[in-house]
Amino acid sequence: MIRSVRRQCLFAICALVLVAAGVPAGAQTLEVVRIASPAVDVTGNLFYAMDLGYFKNAGLDVQLTQLSAGAPVVAAVIGGAVEMGSANFVAISAAHLGGAPLVLVAPSGANSVKSPIDAIVVAKDSPIKTAKDLNGKTMMTSALQNILQVQADAWIDKNGGDWKSIKWVEAPPPQEGAAVASGHVDAATITETFLSAAIGTGDVRLLANTGAEISPLVVEGGYFCTTDYAKSHAELIKKFSKAVLDAGKWANSHRDEAAAIMAKYAKSSGKSTGHAVYPETFKARDLQPLIDASAKYGALKSSFNAADLVIPELR
Repeated sequence: MIRSVRRQCLFAICALVLVAAGVPAGAQTLEVVRIASPAVDVTGNLFYAMDLGYFKNAGLDVQLTQLSAGAPVVAAVIGGAVEMGSANFVAISAAHLGGAPLVLVAPSGANSVKSPIDAIVVAKDSPIKTAKDLNGKTMMTSALQNILQVQADAWIDKNGGDWKSIKWVEAPPPQEGAAVASGHVDAATITETFLSAAIGTGDVRLLANTGAEISPLVVEGGYFCTTDYAKSHAELIKKFSKAVLDAGKWANSHRDEAAAIMAKYAKSSGKSTGHAVYPETFKARDLQPLIDASAKYGALKSSFNAADLVIPELR
């Protein structure tokens, strides 16, 4: 009994020493998760969760590598350079159809007709005013056969143009506005936060917001890992998913604060006027319209059931 009391006193003294030293009693080492992602508005819930401490509070040390497009992110996950990635769903789907063992564990942002974040821009003095005017023109996107190209093709197709006649080239998002303004390309499809920065220069103008032709709410992508990692780190995946969903919920009601965080990570000048909508709940069916459109416009070789590419909890 005396020994037990002494032991409890010793534990209490140790706890006090730890607190006095600034180390929380019972503190545990954070689980490290390496993740690759572009810094764009649609991946904002990742950056908000990092910046506001959602991951740390969940016991996770999320270590970021910024990559500019979905394909390199997918390659990094498959190659084991990182455990998780964030990419547009077209890039993830293409890898899935190619046999890559990937699963989606949480959504990133969505492009909404009420809050559009993706658009086609042209030079301020360009004669291009309609979808038909784009026929045979050269357009730029951040990566070929990505979600931005799919949405632009859908807009051109459904507004009187010939999407098959477009010549597509790629460049990193910060360069797209300048390429349009200089006449290097006829038009570009750009996402936030870079869209507002490009228009803010006064050298380019908005031709059309895109995405509504596919769905009123286009879930553009999400966070994924290999099937083996998801199976062996089920609890970590739950913590990660909850953190990004909670961060997205915060951003939906704190638009200005969220935009400031994204501008910091994206190193973008100018205030973003668009803002992704971050799903607070998510199921595989939310991705099906984008999968079907991607197959129709040639970004994917075929359509498939979205449930085949998500963890069981999201089916």
